[in-house]
Amino acid sequence: MPKFPPFMSAETLSPIPTEHDDPINTRILEVSEDLVEGFQRYPFQHIAEKSGVPLETVLERIRAMVEAGVIRRVRQTLLATKLAHGALCAWKVDPNKLDATFDFMFREDPFSGHVVTRSTDREISGSDYKLWTTLKVPQGESLEEHAEVLRRITGAHEFVLMPANGIFALGVGHVRRKSMEPGAKSDAPAVMTTTNPVELDADEWEVLLAIKEELTPDEICEDPWGPRADAIGFDRERFYQIAETLDRKKAIGRFSTFLEHVKPSQSGQRVTRFNALFHWKVPEGMQPQAGAEVGRHTIMTHCYWREGGPRFGGVNIMGVVHGTERDKVLEHKAAIDAHLASVGIPLLYTNVFWGGRSEIKPSEISPKVYRAFHEKWKDSGCVL
Repeated sequence: MPKFPPFMSAETLSPIPTEHDDPINTRILEVSEDLVEGFQRYPFQHIAEKSGVPLETVLERIRAMVEAGVIRRVRQTLLATKLAHGALCAWKVDPNKLDATFDFMFREDPFSGHVVTRSTDREISGSDYKLWTTLKVPQGESLEEHAEVLRRITGAHEFVLMPANGIFALGVGHVRRKSMEPGAKSDAPAVMTTTNPVELDADEWEVLLAIKEELTPDEICEDPWGPRADAIGFDRERFYQIAETLDRKKAIGRFSTFLEHVKPSQSGQRVTRFNALFHWKVPEGMQPQAGAEVGRHTIMTHCYWREGGPRFGGVNIMGVVHGTERDKVLEHKAAIDAHLASVGIPLLYTNVFWGGRSEIKPSEISPKVYRAFHEKWKDSGCVL
């Protein structure tokens, strides 16, 4: 095949649009960000069918957006809450060590996924916890022990672990959500997903580990999984069947193109400018109902039942909203607050933690990697 310059179409030798707001890219991204559920044997064909964009164009555009940095990764996500122990973790660190601690969590700890600094508009309960991470450890290991090792290495003062008791929303369709109006919601309350772990056999683990790595540009093709089956010595049909079994066991999340939603593109455009972590405290016993009512609001990219404890004012429902305008983000929250009141759920306390510096990587779930990390750092004191 002849080689063409980056972002050049073989058919027209003209530049391929790579910004997220190009009309064709928007149609693709509205599907590919978070509407490809479970395991699909031919995920790009699925995107083409749902978006109405020809497969060849879907492949061309996604490759170009990856090369341009508009899409930061393409991968099959896992429902890690079913495969590992996980929690949101808030850290209290010295202000002069905030950036160094952020860097360590993102670059050195394979088990810290989303790493973000957060601030509040006023001094409130928990506002001195400036660093927030998502943390996962393999089944059988201790979140508390791993967090304690991170505290020792970084010199952080304290941490608060907040595991999810229930999940009501989990999907990051930024392009699809850009035009949503405050108060937009589904016809029925969200269904709560539990975090009870599933057990996998050796072959299931091998297939799971084979499909979880992000796709290279060369793998953005009609059949991305066949070569991966070949690489681990599995018959392709058997590989697909095992992956579909993993899907039925709820170990598989969605196939997704993850946009770079914090940093600007090469032309200076941003997908979002603000992300806000909303905190709500509702009366004890009403968490499942409240989470279902918050989670039905389609603007929510994440919504969980998490117990914040006394350091965070006893909050028990948390969720994230992204937007390009700060006031619009707050309008979404006001609409959700009003809806909770309309269905008879009192708000005992609420607040907003605004996101600042942010990096995201897939959390590791491998026991082998976990053991290697702790062997490497077992005798280390504070390194920051």
